[in-house]
Formats: sequence, C-alpha cells, structure tokens
Amino acid sequence: MADESKAESAEQELIARYFKPLAMHPGAFGLVDDAAAIAPPAGCDLVLKTDGVIAGVHFFPEDPPDTVAKKVLRMNLSDLAAKGAKPFGFLLALALPQGIGEAWLKPFARGLGEDAELFGCPLFGGDTDHTPGPISVSVAAFGTVPHGKMVRRAGAKPGDRVVVTGTIGDAALGLKLRLDPATARRWGIGRDHQEHLKARYLVPQPRNAIAEALRAHVSAAMDVSDGLAGDLAKLCRASGVAARIECARVPLSDAARATLAKEPALIETIVSGGDDYEVLATVAPVQVEPLRRAAAAAGVALTEIGEVTAGAGEAQFIGADGKPLALARPAFSHF
Repeated sequence: MADESKAESAEQELIARYFKPLAMHPGAFGLVDDAAAIAPPAGCDLVLKTDGVIAGVHFFPEDPPDTVAKKVLRMNLSDLAAKGAKPFGFLLALALPQGIGEAWLKPFARGLGEDAELFGCPLFGGDTDHTPGPISVSVAAFGTVPHGKMVRRAGAKPGDRVVVTGTIGDAALGLKLRLDPATARRWGIGRDHQEHLKARYLVPQPRNAIAEALRAHVSAAMDVSDGLAGDLAKLCRASGVAARIECARVPLSDAARATLAKEPALIETIVSGGDDYEVLATVAPVQVEPLRRAAAAAGVALTEIGEVTAGAGEAQFIGADGKPLALARPAFSHF
C-alpha cells in the first residue's frame, strides 16, 4: 500500500514549487487552504467558464509544455472575451501520468504564469492527480461584467450584420499540416506560411482587448472554437434567426489564402474546422463602424462577412459560384 502521507507531501511540494507563485490574489490564500474566496467588484456579475485539453485529442503529446498551458488558459479567456467579460482568475485541474516531472512541469508552469500575468488572470486553486491515461488539463475561468451586461448568443435580429475578428481557418489548416507534413508540398506553401498555420493551432490569440467594445456595440456574440459555420448556427438557433454568409468575405491570412488558391475545396476546412478562437458577433448596421473603430484602436481586425435573416437557426454559406456550400461536417464535435 502506498504511503499516503508521503504522496500528500509530494503533491504539496509540487503545488508549492510550480503553482503557488501564480496565486497572487490574496483570496487564493497562497494555495494552503481547501478553497479560495473572492468578492467580485461592486456592481458586477461573475461570468464562469470551464474548458480543458487532453493529450492526443486537443494537443500533440510532443507539444512544448508552455504552449499547452497557454492554449488551455486562452481557450477559456476567448469565451470570456466573447461574453464581454474582463478576466478575474482561474482554477486548474491537472491529471498527470507517471513519470511527468520537472522537465514538463517547469515550462508548463512558466507558460501558465506568463499568460496569467499578461491577461491579468491569477490562479486561485485547483487539483492535481495521477492518471493511467494521457495528460489532462482543465481550467475553470471566471471574469466580471457590469451587472446584467454579459453578451449572450441570443439577441441577434434580422438585419444585423455578422462580423468576425482576426482570420478564420488557420488553425484547422495548421492541424492538417501537423497530421501530414507532406500536405505543404501539395499546397505549394513555403516555410513561413507553414509556421504561421501551425502556430495558430498551437497557441490561440484570444480577443480580450475588445471585450468592452463588444458589450457596447453587439447584439449577440460567441467565440469560434468548433468552426465558424457550426458556431454561427448555434448562435442563430439561440437567437431564433438565420444568417447568410459570403465565403469570399471571410477574412483569411496570406497563408490560408495561398492554400485555398491551390486547393479550393479547402474552403470547407476553413469555415468548419475549428480552433480559431476568434469572436463571432452580430451587430446592428449603425453599430458596425463604431465597433470597427473600437476594435482597430485595440489592435484587433474586424470583418463584416454577412447578415442575419429571418429563419430558424440556419447558417448558409455562399461559395464563389454563388451557390450554398453543402458542408459534410459543419462543426467539430467530440461525439
């Protein structure tokens, strides 16, 4: 039988060495208590979100540990951004296989700490366990919004414009490159474009800089994690509307545009592949330009790609030939 006191001491040492330095808020009590205690700013609601990653499912087992840490935290921060919330803190749950030690934990904690500081989102606590399976990392993040002002999926109205931040499809194309490096030759793209696509899959760029602007200008929003087409359909269903999107207006990076020129069928991967972690929003026509200006001031590109129409949850994507795309798999799903 294992010595439980020895195991507990090893766990406490792990927490003290790698994660206590990230628990800067006084409500975390230096991670020496069973729970944390927080008081949200006066007049604010807490916005709660949890998401996680599993080796071999959401990231490659050989990925650098610091990028794994950043990816899982940023996935959650992306949802907070789309809700118009300011990051406040997070909880961390780690399940580690036997043999994971300092060589993995030290860079993991470093990457997590860098992003906790960058986004103003300190650690408040969590849990560490052994697992017979692959590494699993879960984060529960919380943010704050003025009372009653969280941006929801529901709220889009016919006539609203559909906008997205950044570029779409890079991460899905990057995953294809990771799974089959020979794909780069078929696409005819150089190393710079390859690295750009892979980097977008490895570490997302959440759009927290425009959270306040979203609260001020949009009627509905969500982050794009499971694919633009599928996530827009979710927003439409929640709002009881439909949408019509012109694929030619979907913003693409130079790398994605180069691949699409070589292989036009990749438009399906681009609009349905997932892992973009951009913000998708609907905006009244008079609010589009004010939102664009606010986003530009925050250093975030914003592109209008279509409009909301009357309907019941359909999101129609119009291809270069003027016909609706028939998407075999509109969104990523684990099930």
